[in-house]
Amino acid sequence: MNGKPLLTLVAAATLVASAPATARASAPEPVVVAPGVTLTQLSLGAKDADDFWTVHVYLPATIDGPLARAGTALGSREIADRVTTALREKGFEPRLEEVALPAFADRPGGTLGWIVRVGRYATAAEAATGLAKVRAAGFAGGTRYTAQDGTDAGAPQKVHVLRVDFREFRGTVGTDFGPTLNGMETLTSLMSSTGAVAGINAQWFLNGSPTGLYVKDGKVIGSATQGRGGIKITHGGRRVDVDSYTAHLTLRAGGETVELDAVNRIPGEVWNCGGVGGDQPTEKAQHDFKCTDDSELVRFTPEWGTPPSGAGAEAVLDARGKVLAVNSTRGAAVPPGGSTIQAIGDSAGWLLANARPGRKLTVTERVEDGRGRRVPLTPDTTILQVGPTLVRDGQVSVNADADGILRDGTDQTFTYNWTVRANPRSMIGVDGEGRLILAVVDGRQDGYSEGLGIAQTAELMKRLGAVQALNLDGGGSSVMATAQGGIVNRPSDATGQRSLGNVFLVRAAG
Repeated sequence: MNGKPLLTLVAAATLVASAPATARASAPEPVVVAPGVTLTQLSLGAKDADDFWTVHVYLPATIDGPLARAGTALGSREIADRVTTALREKGFEPRLEEVALPAFADRPGGTLGWIVRVGRYATAAEAATGLAKVRAAGFAGGTRYTAQDGTDAGAPQKVHVLRVDFREFRGTVGTDFGPTLNGMETLTSLMSSTGAVAGINAQWFLNGSPTGLYVKDGKVIGSATQGRGGIKITHGGRRVDVDSYTAHLTLRAGGETVELDAVNRIPGEVWNCGGVGGDQPTEKAQHDFKCTDDSELVRFTPEWGTPPSGAGAEAVLDARGKVLAVNSTRGAAVPPGGSTIQAIGDSAGWLLANARPGRKLTVTERVEDGRGRRVPLTPDTTILQVGPTLVRDGQVSVNADADGILRDGTDQTFTYNWTVRANPRSMIGVDGEGRLILAVVDGRQDGYSEGLGIAQTAELMKRLGAVQALNLDGGGSSVMATAQGGIVNRPSDATGQRSLGNVFLVRAAG
């Protein structure tokens, strides 16, 4: 970490900073988006001499692994020492640096690993030239900008903050998606089609659909990653609760019952893991990681679109749960208001034995919070599982281990790149005055806005006044827009805003 002072942020209608020259912040007046809805755009931090490009040399997974095909960003001290020595023998002057893991609510801090770097460059192009020399000498690597290491509290940041004050705002805040869950739409398109005054990206999307528990208008339309953080919205957005959630769906056929593995996702493919049983290699949440299960029962609702086809079995149900057809392959359309139950592996045998045309199958839904209390699923209930949690009861509280943003095992590249390093981030929360906070921090744009690590993201939300806050999907998906100004941040993808699985929309009364 370099020697820049930490920003001192004050949560109010705007954000200001104490004024060290190396960590200055500007706080323009909020722009009124709609009655009770304001947008504040902040410039924090500043570029300085400690911000430069460098060559990041990859490490082999084992002490005797080949250097030219190395693929891990960091590793043990022993492996890093070997690479450092080899670089010196080739005439380079490497730097050996320790990477620290911040302390989280459910995991103490400590050394995450060691990295090896070469050179100090003013531009990305110069660093790319240096990388070519390192590769020609028999090593693997990439380029990095040091202000994006996630340790620089004074790095340049562009922060965009929407506040919704329900004492003045007469509309609603909720989620929406495109024509189907199994498809994506841009934020601005969804805003235009719904007449929203503002919006922000929401949940992760993998395999072409949102990932994690998704309850919309009281109906479970997305599977739970068991125990991960989420946000519950009721009273049209006026009540916001951050908690961890589990969900259990039971399928009853006569006197036989079985637990459904999922709702509206590809059978057998458990992205983010944390399923209900039988998943390999783990049943623990693991962000951006695909577990598998060769025996599953998955429910598809009309929101999904056209269900996937393939081997297995399925039951087609009408709106009352009566079986219309039983098929020995998968892929039938969902009847209006009805559903289909798809099965693979051993579960296909159970479905074929217990579902028959004319028989009623009953699905029971149970969602529980972190204390095991049942969550009422009313038409006014929205739950979106994203995470990790950032602020609980006014205090920074990141459930990093439970939310799966820390990897088990020796390869900590994901933890380093996703959790520790700076990235564009999107967040949602509520402040002490009951105002909803939607925030985006731009990132991966050297000298303009570097982004934040997860620990810094939690600190920012606390300093924005959040008493409850949750991390949303980020990276190239981070986007905020208003009806007045269009996209207000600078998405990190070169092509601009991405198509998204779902979004949060602020809608005026109408």
